[in-house]
Amino acid sequence: MCRNIRTLFNFDPPATDEEIHSASLQYVRKITGYNKPSKANEEAFNRAVNEIAMVSRNLLNTLETIAEPRNREVEAERARTRATKRFGTN
Repeated sequence: MCRNIRTLFNFDPPATDEEIHSASLQYVRKITGYNKPSKANEEAFNRAVNEIAMVSRNLLNTLETIAEPRNREVEAERARTRATKRFGTN
């Protein structure tokens, strides 16, 4: 359920608003147990996603590091290699 929650800090280029929103959505889905909320809970659900996205963006903008920014393509290849080792080829 939380596959979209990925490390978003210290990448070049920085995390997009879409990536942060996706991670926030997955977080709210996980803690509520809802994949899609009922009409009665939809407003609270969407508000929580938006608030968490805003706080996450603020956090990412505030964090500091001396490490070189990571490359998205390199990290994606590492993830594919780990998946192949773990699950084999499909």
